Amino acid sequence: MTAMTIVGGTLVSAEGQRRGNILIDEGRFVAVGDVDARGEVIDATGLFVMPGMVDTHVHLMDPGDTEREDFPSGTRAAAARGVTTIVEHTHSHPVRSPGDLREKRAHLDGRANVDFGLAAHVWPDRIDQIDGLEAEGISFHKIFTCDTHGVPGLAGESLRTALAAVAVADGRCLIHNEDQILTFEAERRLRRADRNDPSLLTEWRSREAELKAVGETAALVLETGVVATFAHVSSPEVLDVIEAYRDLGADIAAEACPQYFALDEDEVAEHGALRKFTPPARIRDETERAAMWAAVSRGGFSHFSTDHAPSTIDQKRAGGFWDAPFGLPGLDTTMPFLLDAALRGQMTLSDLTRLYASAPAQRYRLRKGAIAAGVDADLVLVDPEGSWKVDDTTIISKARWSPYSGRTFRGRIVATYLRGEEVARDGVCHDLRTGRFTRPHR
Repeated sequence: MTAMTIVGGTLVSAEGQRRGNILIDEGRFVAVGDVDARGEVIDATGLFVMPGMVDTHVHLMDPGDTEREDFPSGTRAAAARGVTTIVEHTHSHPVRSPGDLREKRAHLDGRANVDFGLAAHVWPDRIDQIDGLEAEGISFHKIFTCDTHGVPGLAGESLRTALAAVAVADGRCLIHNEDQILTFEAERRLRRADRNDPSLLTEWRSREAELKAVGETAALVLETGVVATFAHVSSPEVLDVIEAYRDLGADIAAEACPQYFALDEDEVAEHGALRKFTPPARIRDETERAAMWAAVSRGGFSHFSTDHAPSTIDQKRAGGFWDAPFGLPGLDTTMPFLLDAALRGQMTLSDLTRLYASAPAQRYRLRKGAIAAGVDADLVLVDPEGSWKVDDTTIISKARWSPYSGRTFRGRIVATYLRGEEVARDGVCHDLRTGRFTRPHR
C-alpha cells in the first residue's frame, strides 16, 4: 500500500484539537503533527480530521435470515457515515460456542465494508463456553436479564455464575437490564386486558423493570469483579444507580444511544411499531432531555453506540403491535446526530471523539479509535460548514427509513478511510468489502 499524507486539516482527538499532518503507511498511522508530505497527498484544509468511529453495539442478522439486515448493507451504512469498526451480534443466529464463532467468521469473509469484532450470547446452559470463546477472539459476552428476542434471560445464581466466569476469563460483557418477573407479569396483565395499543409498551417494558434489574446486576458486578457495560441506559435515574455502584468500586460502563436523547416517550402512541424498541424512549419533557445531556458533559456516560436493529416499515407494520419486531435503524444516523450535537454546543468535538471512537475501542481492547502512531489508519473527514437532511431515500440500511427523517443535521461527512484506503465519499460507500475481523488486543 502506497504511503499517504493528510495535510492542512484540524486534528480532533479525545484531548482536544490542533492543526497538523498525518502520515499513513501500510495501513497504519506512522506519524502525526509536523510531518512532511509523502506519497499520495489528501488536502483536508477547512476540514476536521477525526478517527474512524467505533460502534460496539450492532445487529446485522447475518448469517441467518437477512431480510431485515445483512453485513454488506449494514456496513455500507456504517462506512458512509464515518464508522470504521463495529462489534456485531445477532439474536436470530447467536454465537454461543467457539465453533459458532469460527463458522460466522468464515461466512463473513468478503461481506464487510468496515472492520468488525464479534460478540457472543451467554445461554444459561452454556456458561462453560466462555473460556473457549475468549481464546477465539470474542469481543464481549452479551447477557440478558429477561427473555428477549428469543434469547433466554439470566438471573440470580445463573447470572452470578456467568459474570464470575467472564471475570475469571478476563473478558468483557454487555448486559441488557430488564427484570424478568416485572416484564412477564406486565405482559400477562396487558394481554388479559386485550390491550393492543402502542402505548402499552411503556407499561410492559417499564422504568421500574429496568431500574430493578440494574440495581441487582450492579451488585453482582461489584461482587464478581467483572468488567461490564450496561447497554442502552435510558434515563438519568438508571445512571444514578450505575454511578453509585461505580463509587463502590464496580467496573460498569454506561452505554448511551441517540434514541434516549432524541425521541420522546409518548411518540409510540403516534408512530406505533416504528418506536417499538426496548427499553423504550423515556423522555417526558425538556428537563429530562437536559438531564441526559448534562450527564454526557459530566462524564456519566462511558460511550455511545447505536443498538442498530433495523426492520423495514412493512415488517414493522405486519400484524399487530405485539408481533412487530423490536429495534431501530441507527448506523446511518448516529455519527451525524452526534456531530450535529457537537456543532450545536451540546458537547464538544473532542467529547464526540472520546465517546464514539476512543472510549469504546479502549473498553473492548481494540487497536482503533485514535489517530496515533501504530494504530490502524481509520479516519473520517468532516466539513463543519456542511449539513445533511435525513430522508428515507438516503438511508442505506435495509430498513430504508429513520426516526430522524426530515431533520437536518449540521456537519457533513466528506470521506471515510479504512486502514488508509478510502471506503466512502459524500455519503456513498464504495462497497469494497475490505473489512476484516478484529480481535481484542491483550
